[in-house]
Amino acid sequence: MPFVKFHLPCTSCGGSDPVSQNDDGSAYCFSCNTYFKDYGTSEVQPPVQQDTVMEFTKYQGSGNGSSFNALTDRKISLETAKKYGVKSTTLNGDVTSHHYPYYHKGEQVATKIRKLNKQFAWKGESKETGLFGEQLFKTGGKFITVVEGECDAMAAYELLGSKWPVVSIKSGAQGGARDVKNSLEFLESFDTVVLCFDSDDVGKDGAKAIAKLLTPNKAKLMTLPEGFKDPNDMLKSHKHSAFVSAFWDAKVYTPSGIMNLSNQLDEYKRLRTEKLPSIPYPWTGLNAKLEGMRAGELVTLTGGTGLGKSSVTREIEHWLINHTEDNVGIVALEENWMRTAEGIMAVEANAKLHLDKVKNELGDDKLEEYYRRVFMGSNEGRVWIHAHLGVTCLEDIFSKLRYLIVGLDCKWVVVDHLHMLVLQALEGDERKAIDGIMHRLRSLVEETGAGMILVSHLRRIDGNKGHENGIETGLSHLRGSQSIAQLSDCVIGLERNQQSDDEVEASTTKVRVLKSRYTGEVGLACSLHYDSATGRLNQVDDGDNYDAFDGDEL
Repeated sequence: MPFVKFHLPCTSCGGSDPVSQNDDGSAYCFSCNTYFKDYGTSEVQPPVQQDTVMEFTKYQGSGNGSSFNALTDRKISLETAKKYGVKSTTLNGDVTSHHYPYYHKGEQVATKIRKLNKQFAWKGESKETGLFGEQLFKTGGKFITVVEGECDAMAAYELLGSKWPVVSIKSGAQGGARDVKNSLEFLESFDTVVLCFDSDDVGKDGAKAIAKLLTPNKAKLMTLPEGFKDPNDMLKSHKHSAFVSAFWDAKVYTPSGIMNLSNQLDEYKRLRTEKLPSIPYPWTGLNAKLEGMRAGELVTLTGGTGLGKSSVTREIEHWLINHTEDNVGIVALEENWMRTAEGIMAVEANAKLHLDKVKNELGDDKLEEYYRRVFMGSNEGRVWIHAHLGVTCLEDIFSKLRYLIVGLDCKWVVVDHLHMLVLQALEGDERKAIDGIMHRLRSLVEETGAGMILVSHLRRIDGNKGHENGIETGLSHLRGSQSIAQLSDCVIGLERNQQSDDEVEASTTKVRVLKSRYTGEVGLACSLHYDSATGRLNQVDDGDNYDAFDGDEL
């Protein structure tokens, strides 16, 4: 419906000529945004939220009888308000609302209205507008600053001495990247784009999202001094010089994981002098190859079924408890906590406690003594065990792993075993599931600095001779994915010919280092003989001289 009469007075705001009337008698005031159902009777409707309900082709005002004033509530001067075209309404001398103009192709097409109770409304069409303040500055130049809000833009402009261009996104930090896309060409014309967002997490994430849209090295992230949330906070506190310093100290944005080493000397010195826990393995042959086990490393222990993975794991767990003062976490997914505890106690007792007859021979008092020696006394509060048989949920397990490391300060964690985790993640593709789990375990180790020992299976070998026949293990035998080898710092393989007619050979496990990122040393490390009387694993050689070993050395 077209307008037929123009420049009529408004009975609502008192303006002499802001009203245009339609041919049906309805009218609209472009000063106070009042819609008249029947202009002749002065009957008014509530102010509309979108001018597009009226048929006009050009946005014509910021409304509500606003005028240029100093934004006293924000300590923004009249000059700056005029510069940015921001009008305000006042009541008894106090500012009650701000009116921020937005432009498209050089013409104002919308106004964003902010009441002091933080209610917002748009007049006009805001979808295609550029950034707030964009129309004020020529393309090109050395610097432009992007902030999170209109008042912050004006505040930053004043803090910088009204010398450098400052613009604002229009819909908050979370929508900043979307807002910037309409003005990307404009921002790219400047040598440097300084992103000065709120110092909260939302603001930091929003700034990084915008930085990713810009040409590499163009975006700089500005960090405000502690105690200040945004530029307007600093303006109200008269912190001009501190803001300018933060502006010049802004750091070039680099994606996560990428760093400029020229800025990392202090961190290098800290890390170089910060010794992570490191202890030897229980067997000298392994230490010769690996030079001990270190916190911050992911060690994968692998072998075929029945080749001694559980026995080796128990020896290592007992060793960690008795040769460190660190907390130890154990996540055994195929057995309950009592079996895990008794397995560690068995190493302490030099006895096969999984056998009822052995436990009966020792008696309750002796069993309690071993329990106290391993888990109480000087070890009080140091050993934590996952007390659930099987996996209930993959996310639950990772939550518990993180809790063991971060919440309970476990410097060493044993996970037995990988493929029980895979069962919960498996959605048709075992390899993808393993990839995902290994990346998460790797990230957890990197993040926390914990040492992790992961038990993994070997895949079945086609042919007449498999792992139970003592074939040599290799990285290619790891079951499911190359990521197990790639993401592990160390891979230790176990070999044993359990089908041998030779009793000694059938009960002796070869320990082979398949990968060592720390030393680079690989190959046969040692041989461990299973003592059938005690259930213990005893080293019988130093690896390469296995062929010279005979039973007389036991």
